[in-house]
Amino acid sequence: MHSAFAGCGYVGRQVALRELADGGSVSAMVRTAESADRLNEEGIVAVSADLQSQCPPEKFLAGRVLYWFAPPQPDGDQDRRLRHFAECAQTAGEWPSRVVLISTTGVYGDCQGDWVTEDRALAPITGRARRRVDAERTMRDWCRLNDVPVVALRVPGIYGAGKLPLKRLREGLPVLAPDLAPWSNRVHVEDLISACLAAARIADPLPVYNISDGHPSTMSDFFFRVADAAGLPRPPVVDRQEATAALSAEMRSYLAESKRIDNTRMREHLGVDIRYPDLESGLSALFGQ
Repeated sequence: MHSAFAGCGYVGRQVALRELADGGSVSAMVRTAESADRLNEEGIVAVSADLQSQCPPEKFLAGRVLYWFAPPQPDGDQDRRLRHFAECAQTAGEWPSRVVLISTTGVYGDCQGDWVTEDRALAPITGRARRRVDAERTMRDWCRLNDVPVVALRVPGIYGAGKLPLKRLREGLPVLAPDLAPWSNRVHVEDLISACLAAARIADPLPVYNISDGHPSTMSDFFFRVADAAGLPRPPVVDRQEATAALSAEMRSYLAESKRIDNTRMREHLGVDIRYPDLESGLSALFGQ
């Protein structure tokens, strides 16, 4: 299968390499020349470009599966990068055979600890989540206009090799007290890769799939478990009042939402066989325990 990637970072690069190993040709648009050089060395035809102002190269899409991994710009309520890309492709008269769009479970907002399926109404709280809602709607409208299937994968926190909060733990930064911490969700990168590949190949995809390991806990629990697995001290804890001063604005925004993500559709319709259904299995594999 031939594919094109808009954004090819931590997850995208690993998906791209799987597509390459599967025998397809792979192209990518990335932000920096350094990233493009690295990908080209690995056999991925990559160019560096500003997605908000530059158009993709000629024949970039040309009937390929488009993996949209590029995050929105960091301000506003619209994804200007995706909107510009769609305008460029429309002008060029080029369309993909399918789009796999990486979104976020943040689009659901604060669900007060409820279990959340794909039928839940969207209620984004943060600007980051509102931009993702705009990305989903813009891509869906563009694909409907051009009769292109699109699959949105709503993804929570990702962990895996090279993506663990070890630096934060070594610095001894605090977390919210466990009894005050809201529900949060995550997925091992290997299971996310499997979901991406399945979304590109399934014969009759549904428009949206929640992606998660199916075993929510809290962010405090996550930090404690990573610390234990890595042999590091557990982080100190703070109450809500102290958290306002001690935690970053981004971290506080995560703690303002509580939800438990239902992954039934991912397992039963998308057919993802979860390798790491909980933190214990995922961290044991990462640390060889």
